[in-house]
Amino acid sequence: MITSTSSSARNGIVERCINDDQTRLRLKYNPYYLPFDKQIGSHVWLDGKELIMLSSNDYLGLSDHPKVIEAGKKALEDWGGGTTGSRFANGSRYFHKKLEADLANFLGKEACHVSVAGYISCMSSIESFARKGDLIIVDRNVHSSLWAGIANTGARLERFGHNNTESLKKVLEKESPEIAKMLVVEGIFSMEGHIANLLDYLTIIQNQNCFFVVDDAHGFGVLGEQGRGTVDHFGATDQVDIIAGSMSKSMGSTGGFVAGSNEIIEYLRTHSKQTVFSAALSPCQTACAQAALDVIQTEPEHLQRLWDNTRYYHKLLLDLDLDIWGSETPATPIVLGKIERAYYFWKKLMKKGIFTNIIPPPAVLPNKILIRTAISARHTKEDLEKIGEAMAFAAKGL
Repeated sequence: MITSTSSSARNGIVERCINDDQTRLRLKYNPYYLPFDKQIGSHVWLDGKELIMLSSNDYLGLSDHPKVIEAGKKALEDWGGGTTGSRFANGSRYFHKKLEADLANFLGKEACHVSVAGYISCMSSIESFARKGDLIIVDRNVHSSLWAGIANTGARLERFGHNNTESLKKVLEKESPEIAKMLVVEGIFSMEGHIANLLDYLTIIQNQNCFFVVDDAHGFGVLGEQGRGTVDHFGATDQVDIIAGSMSKSMGSTGGFVAGSNEIIEYLRTHSKQTVFSAALSPCQTACAQAALDVIQTEPEHLQRLWDNTRYYHKLLLDLDLDIWGSETPATPIVLGKIERAYYFWKKLMKKGIFTNIIPPPAVLPNKILIRTAISARHTKEDLEKIGEAMAFAAKGL
C-alpha cells in the first residue's frame, strides 16, 4: 500500500491517491519514470549500466546533432532561459516568427503557430475550432491530447473504428451534410505504427461540411518529400485544414505546432486558451527546432538511414514471429496481450541491454498490451544486431 507521511492529510482525494490500483501496479512493475544517468546518441546509462535506447521518438537522431546543439547554446547565451510570458502578451520574439514561417513553408501551408508542447498544440487544434452544435468524428485510437481537446468543446462526438473507412462511412450516413463537422485522425498512429487512410477519408467527407485535422506528430520528419509528413506523402496538403504536430520527435527539441491557412491560424491565436495562457517556447528550444528543420532539408541521409533501419528491424521481428500489429513505420509495437507477458518481455530485453516501454490500458485495449519500440537513424548496424539478439532471447518462452 502507498502510505502518506501526513496524518492530517486524510480526505477523500488523499484516500483515493493512497489506494489507487493503477499507481500500485505502476510501482510494482516500475518500468516508468526511470532516470538515466547519461546519454550518448542512441545509448543511455541507467544506474551505471549501458543500454540501447529503443523507445525514443528521436526518429532522425537530431537531438544531439552538432548544429542543433550549437544553435541551442547560442540562443541561451543571447536570450537567456525564457521569454517569461505568453505569445499573446510579452513573450513573442522574432525567432518564433521565423520558425513559424519556415515550418509553414516546409509543410505547404500559409501559416503556422508554435507552442511549448505538442500536447498543447494538438489540444488547441480541436478545442479552438469546434463548439456546441458541431459534430466531431474521431478515430477511436487517437492520442490523449486530441481527446483532451475534444472534451473541452461541448461538441457531439462520434467514434469510428481504427483506420476503418467503412466505419467512417456508416457514421456519416446518419448525419445531415449541413451539420458542421470535424474529422480527427493521426497521420502515423503512435502506438500502432499505422498510416492513416487519408485519401479514402478525403473522398468520404466530400460535400459533408467537414473540417479535417491531422495530428502528424509521428509522421513529420518520417513520411513525405524530405520528411514533410503524412499529408504530403498522400499529396493532400491543400485538402487538409490543419496539420498539428510535435517538435520533440523528428526535430529533436520540444514544443508543438499547428499549421493551416492564414485565417485558421489567426483564429486560433484569438480563441485558443492554450495559446493565450501558456508561456512562449523558450529561445533554446526554438533555436534547436529551427536548426533541426534546416538539417532535415539539407541532410537527406538521416531520413534514408531511418528507413533502412526500419526495414531491417521489421524483418528481424517478423522472422521471430513477433506480432508488430502491421506497423508500416519506425513506431513499432510488439503486441503481447497481457501485462505479465509484457513485463516478462521487457525485463528480458533490459537484461540484454535494450530499453523499451510497456504500454498498458488505457493507451491501448486490454488485449493489445504491448512493448512500444521505435527505430532511429542513430541506431548503428551493431546496435541493430544486438537488438536482434535481445529480441530472440526475450521471445523464448513466450
